[in-house]
Amino acid sequence: MLLLCATFSVLAMVGAEDPYRFFEWNVTYGDIYPLGVRQQGILINGQFPGPDIYSVTNDNLIINVHNSLPEPFLISWNGVQQRRNSFEDGVYGTTCPIPPGKNFTYILQVKDQIGSFFYFPSLAFHKAAGGFGGIRILSRPRIPVPFPDPAGDYTILIGDWYTHNHNTLKAILDRGRRLPFPDGILINGRGANAASFTVEKGKTYRLRISNVGLQNSLNFRIQGHKMTLVEVEGTHTLQTTYSSLDVHVGQSYSVLVTADQAAKDYYIVVSSRFTEKVLTSSAVLHYSNSASRVSGPLPGGPTTQIDYSLNQARSIRTNLTASGPRPNPQGSYHYGLINITRTIKLENTAGQVNGKQRYAVNSVSFIPADTPLKLADYFKIGGVFSVGSIPDQPSGKKMYLDTSVMGADFRAFVEIVFENRESIIQSWHLDGYSFWVVGMNGGVWTPASRNQYNLRDAVSRCTTQVYPKSWTAVYIALDNVGMWNLRTEFWARQYLGQQFYLRVYSPVGSIRDEYPIPKNALLCGRAAGRQTRSL
Repeated sequence: MLLLCATFSVLAMVGAEDPYRFFEWNVTYGDIYPLGVRQQGILINGQFPGPDIYSVTNDNLIINVHNSLPEPFLISWNGVQQRRNSFEDGVYGTTCPIPPGKNFTYILQVKDQIGSFFYFPSLAFHKAAGGFGGIRILSRPRIPVPFPDPAGDYTILIGDWYTHNHNTLKAILDRGRRLPFPDGILINGRGANAASFTVEKGKTYRLRISNVGLQNSLNFRIQGHKMTLVEVEGTHTLQTTYSSLDVHVGQSYSVLVTADQAAKDYYIVVSSRFTEKVLTSSAVLHYSNSASRVSGPLPGGPTTQIDYSLNQARSIRTNLTASGPRPNPQGSYHYGLINITRTIKLENTAGQVNGKQRYAVNSVSFIPADTPLKLADYFKIGGVFSVGSIPDQPSGKKMYLDTSVMGADFRAFVEIVFENRESIIQSWHLDGYSFWVVGMNGGVWTPASRNQYNLRDAVSRCTTQVYPKSWTAVYIALDNVGMWNLRTEFWARQYLGQQFYLRVYSPVGSIRDEYPIPKNALLCGRAAGRQTRSL
């Protein structure tokens, strides 16, 4: 009998589910004063920015979102891969909006992930009003981390900001016009010197820095202190030391900072990059036994120098000997030895369609359908979208409107080349995946450019920059079935069409490849009235 009980106990432990974490969020409008001007912001549980999500690898996150706004609302999870579960991605191509006065419970798992990410509202230019917050996914206790536990762990959300109401900004875009230059930069939702981070002399701290802004690349630096980079969007990196760090729109970095200077207060400075007018804001690194306040001029940083930023980007590499979310080393997957099955070239363009400003990928400017594409695909509703409605290569055609969806085979290994022939910097993100940033350079990409690729320790991440009149190449193992949004993180461009959906398809239809539709999935558009699954 004792042996039988012991056997049942072991089986129970082996079959136990991963832990659950429950979140109850109420989304409202409220008055905020981030740049000293009263404006309408989006609050989560009364907070701006919203609360951090703390989790551990493989945790199940149950996030019940009550929409108390007078319009539909959605939250997306920038960098959370939603393994086999694009239904929960929280963009309009996959998920029905939460109606006003209603709630929706996101059920997602941070499967086989670690690192620093963020969430944000994905509809109606809500991102310009707030509703964003940090996500941290810690390693499981038995998985070694390649640096000692820090004395503290801070989320730092930086981004450009407008004092205009987000509805005003949306109306400008709806009229087919470009947005004005932003009014300032926020650090954790506050203006100059309003945010403060306390440290104790001699101790080391982890800062998780995410650029949650709308369009500008930003430079981050701390007066009198060096930063050691340790993680980029879920990848432990070589521990390179920087005096300042470029963080492009949509990107996240983790750095270690040691409080090894005299006991006083120091400026944390964030400034815009590649802009004629330089926006600057600051926060305070406060020593707990500080003898004086911050003083003197703000430490300067790079402004329009592209070579500085490009060389820094190339120096960010994977720590091949460190464990990732699993105990095997990050370098055990030899991406550089796998044959490419397909090359996709994506070119961003700006122009006008029917007299209004639009932005496009390979000449196609995305327009939303009346039904989320994932639901239309699941229920086999015809006429919503067409696979192949965006070409693999720049077509040279005049810009046109379409609900652009590109088809891709499950388990293909593809090369994507982002070509930016414009004079602005670009930032590209793919939901559902991380990719290896194997190369970037100025000029036009050719097959000979592959000779420059890093095929050994390129960083794996979900958001990459493309410098002006330059290209960036990435490798992706398409191992996650679903409908995935590939978009610019320049939010006005995203809103006006510079995005599409990558349909990674498996004909098998097995739950090993993709989960069935969630039981609680909202159904809208032409999917309204259909059945999900029985409870």
